[in-house]
Amino acid sequence: MIHQLLLADDDMDDCLFFQEALEDLRLSTNLTTVSDGVQLMELLTAEGTQLPDALFLDLNMPRKSGFECLAEIKENEALKEIPIVIFSTSLDKDVVNKLYDKGANYYVRKPGDFNILQKVIHEAIIRLKKNKMQQPDLADFIIES
Repeated sequence: MIHQLLLADDDMDDCLFFQEALEDLRLSTNLTTVSDGVQLMELLTAEGTQLPDALFLDLNMPRKSGFECLAEIKENEALKEIPIVIFSTSLDKDVVNKLYDKGANYYVRKPGDFNILQKVIHEAIIRLKKNKMQQPDLADFIIES
């Protein structure tokens, strides 16, 4: 069961949008947000921190990018099993392929529409549960609305 979600995104509007969509889905989840990659890594590596069941990770953040965070998480024995859903505005196939190779579980392009946002969040959570947090085939890596 996915209860603890962590969202790393520097856009506060996107964070609120995500939180509202999650609340409307009525899933029994708790959402924690951080606004940059340095905060994310400090939270994940702090002693006694309960690791999230899934991390939604924006790529373009100040101080430390989502790429850098993904690499650090996957290189850290204590963190590497955290399922990571990349949550970004762009959809560049080369970037998507690199993220897959680095170990991200899914890629979601941030939708501007609230209903679509709900659908992609819900779909990501369902796929993580169904695949028992394992990375899917590349063909199933991108979650589209």
